[in-house]
Amino acid sequence: MRTIGIDPGTAILGWGVVDENSGTMRPHAYGVITTAAGTEPAQRLLTLHEGLTALLREHRPEAAAVEELFFGKNVNTAISVGQARGVVLLTLAQAGVPIFEYKPLVVKQAVAGYGGADKRQMQEMVRMTLNLKTIPKPDDAADALAIALCHAYTAPMLRRIGGD
Repeated sequence: MRTIGIDPGTAILGWGVVDENSGTMRPHAYGVITTAAGTEPAQRLLTLHEGLTALLREHRPEAAAVEELFFGKNVNTAISVGQARGVVLLTLAQAGVPIFEYKPLVVKQAVAGYGGADKRQMQEMVRMTLNLKTIPKPDDAADALAIALCHAYTAPMLRRIGGD
């Protein structure tokens, strides 16, 4: 199963594609879509849509895992991330890719085995799980790979209980 993981953001949107075959995880591709600071918000969202559309055509994922919005103290950041998530969800729906959403705590538990794992621990687990020589850069791409891994681990159970 090929899964694209997405870490939404308007300045940097992380993405990572993971292939799972009989419990073995392999990285397919990963990276980020960036938008320039100072660009009008609508143009930034259009750039995200166009970039993600191209990625979906190129990599043809069978499922998409998207990080749910984590509401921190910065309302402006939450609104911006919410807008990026909206574009991501719409783009995936238009492409007909099944969408699965995961809270950051669930991603940490699935990948590191501990919901309180810090960023460095998560990055190292992604590196080890995917047998990479170095931690994926930038951080947003590593986060997206972790989200994809979370779904790859969760999907077999979802199929067994009829949730996929």
